[in-house]
Amino acid sequence: MPKTVLITGCSSGIGLHCAQRLKQEGHRVFASARKTEDVEILKQQGFESVKLDLSDEQSVQEGLATILEWSNNELYALFNNGAYGQPGAVEDLSRDVMRQQFETNLFGTMQLTNLIIPLMRKQGYGRIIHNSSVLGIISLPFRGAYNASKYALEGFADTQRLELHNSGIFISLIEPGPIESKFRENAFRMYQENIIKDNSFFKDKYQAIEDRLTKKGPAAPFTLGPEAVYKKLQHALYSEQPKARYYVTFPTYLLGTLKRILPEKGLDWVLRKISADENG
Repeated sequence: MPKTVLITGCSSGIGLHCAQRLKQEGHRVFASARKTEDVEILKQQGFESVKLDLSDEQSVQEGLATILEWSNNELYALFNNGAYGQPGAVEDLSRDVMRQQFETNLFGTMQLTNLIIPLMRKQGYGRIIHNSSVLGIISLPFRGAYNASKYALEGFADTQRLELHNSGIFISLIEPGPIESKFRENAFRMYQENIIKDNSFFKDKYQAIEDRLTKKGPAAPFTLGPEAVYKKLQHALYSEQPKARYYVTFPTYLLGTLKRILPEKGLDWVLRKISADENG
């Protein structure tokens, strides 16, 4: 049966691909985006689309209110996909930059989810799927803000899953790893806006990071297309017993396993080696 699904972060990449595929399958998809111009493009593609900026509390409230008016207060699923990455060494991140990262990647997602849960409780069913990251499982250097936001999202989702047991509402996490998208392009823009490399101890390393962020094509081995995430999303939406976690790419499976079996020093060695290979 056709379902009603709200997806955040649909301007490109995973969000756009999943919205398009669900729409093709006959579902009613509410595709949200942060920028007005992206909302207009989505409307031109035939979507019911609203502006929903996760960093803006009022925007979240107004965007959801519009969607629920369209759907007559019914929503089968929420796919919390909207997020961005803020590169930079932890010691180079200001409090305000860190706050911005959490406003989008955690606080806005938490607000939207909490507004939807009472509706799902009332209707007796619902699926809430959070798009996390391999960096919600392990940490890599120069990604501290994003690492922290995704670790926090994982804890938030795990707690939700316990609190919503037997409610008819299922909570799942998708942990992609490297996926073809505009993620690096957007991350490079945030790097340029917020990191002053000339004043940093890591000035020399930042050039290699810039090269990685601006590299054409896949920047990491085993990169997959967004359809790989869609396959996991399908299971989370349709299965009678969706999984708590869905690994997507080989790096997620590998690093998730290594975190379970290696001592901290061993895992740190692996992660330093990965970072050195990435950044020359």
